[in-house]
Amino acid sequence: MQTDPLIERATKDWSDSLAQIAKRSKSIGAPVVEGVLTRMVGLTLEAAGCQAPIGASCDVVNPGGQRIETEVVGFSGQSLYLMPTAEVHGLVPNARVIPRRNSTDVSVGPELLGRVIDGGGRPLDGKGPLRARHRTSLQGQEINPLERTPIREVLDVGVRAINALSSIGRGQRMGLFAGSGVGKSVLLGMMTKYTEADIVIVGLIGERGREVKEFVEEILGEQGLKKSVVVAAPADTSPLMRIHGAMQATSIAEYFRDQGHNVLLLMDSLTRFAQAQREIALAIGEPPATKGYPPSVFARLPQLVERAGNGNKNSGSITAFYTVLVEGDDHNDPIADSARAILDGHIVLSRQLADSGQYPAIDIEASISRLAPQITTLDHLRMTQNFRRINSLYQQNRDLINVGAYQRGSDPMIDQAIAMQPVMRSFLAQDMNQPVSFNDSYTQLVETLQRSQETMEKQSVDNQQEQVINDAN
Repeated sequence: MQTDPLIERATKDWSDSLAQIAKRSKSIGAPVVEGVLTRMVGLTLEAAGCQAPIGASCDVVNPGGQRIETEVVGFSGQSLYLMPTAEVHGLVPNARVIPRRNSTDVSVGPELLGRVIDGGGRPLDGKGPLRARHRTSLQGQEINPLERTPIREVLDVGVRAINALSSIGRGQRMGLFAGSGVGKSVLLGMMTKYTEADIVIVGLIGERGREVKEFVEEILGEQGLKKSVVVAAPADTSPLMRIHGAMQATSIAEYFRDQGHNVLLLMDSLTRFAQAQREIALAIGEPPATKGYPPSVFARLPQLVERAGNGNKNSGSITAFYTVLVEGDDHNDPIADSARAILDGHIVLSRQLADSGQYPAIDIEASISRLAPQITTLDHLRMTQNFRRINSLYQQNRDLINVGAYQRGSDPMIDQAIAMQPVMRSFLAQDMNQPVSFNDSYTQLVETLQRSQETMEKQSVDNQQEQVINDAN
């Protein structure tokens, strides 16, 4: 039986049309299921009827038609718990809740260099819209730990005390532990300007709003900003925006690392990130566990920190410094204790040293770099241990020395530590506008210990002469 050519052509056209429709329908995805706002208590919004996964963004529409961005942070039964990214005004019961598509991606690319953005990726510097062409996940990509490049290369941070006594490797993750008013921001600024890095990513999370402008203009400066990206989520922003700010800064650092760059990531502070997560967790009913911190806080910290470090052999590195605020100088605070466990070392700033006028006020006894033995020479390691031993000996006997209870000549090692204090304090102190390279730091450490040996020998001769005079009398 012969088929009519017109029917064949019509059948083919219909088949092609159906195939195109089927192809387009696959790209559209599942339909968006809207809901309504049923409850609002404190920071938490509760919606019913809509469908969205954890971490997805939803728009809540107020009576005036304005859309308020929120994020799904939990659910119970048929209800979703939402957290707004900004101040909430004018919402009413049964307001429309509309889930967004592909809402967890962030814009990345070289176009971000020299820009200051907020936790949502919006520009704050008045330089026009961002035109970044690439997108990446806010949560980042997990890296197989066996594929990470080992840390073998020393990183010069321009600070003598750190270079010489707590050497840091490229790709290491360090904590900067400090209370308020002990020079944390100044030290962070020194490392920002003097560290050898291709790209600098700065996350100002939960700090004072005025510090953002000061950091950009006074610490980074025009030249430093050209190779930097600043993500600012000050204390007056919502807890969700503070968390997004920290995650976005890390996502941008990951992008540049994957492009083969050596990135310096500075986050001030990890404590404010943890406090923002605590606010969200408590708002949706999670019970507190350790000193008011819910368990999700301690799960979030390693998820953020583990994203930094070296990538695979074809990528670059992220060397990260996270500041940790020790409230009341209590270094056993839950966040400080947890941060010490997951970081590759910590630098502690001492209020006592700051009060005595030593800046940077780095407490050498309490500070440690876990990778220093792997990236420095054996001679360097021995000199570091010798310097720490002399300094520790003085600190252990400081009270006896200050009240005059220690008599010179009782212990030659203590005599050496006392005589060496002016030289050692001069070594540890550094002007914020004068960088000291790694090689110069090592050379000055050698010179300082040589002076220590000469001082000890001279002290021994003086003690012998004094003993001879005493015996003669």
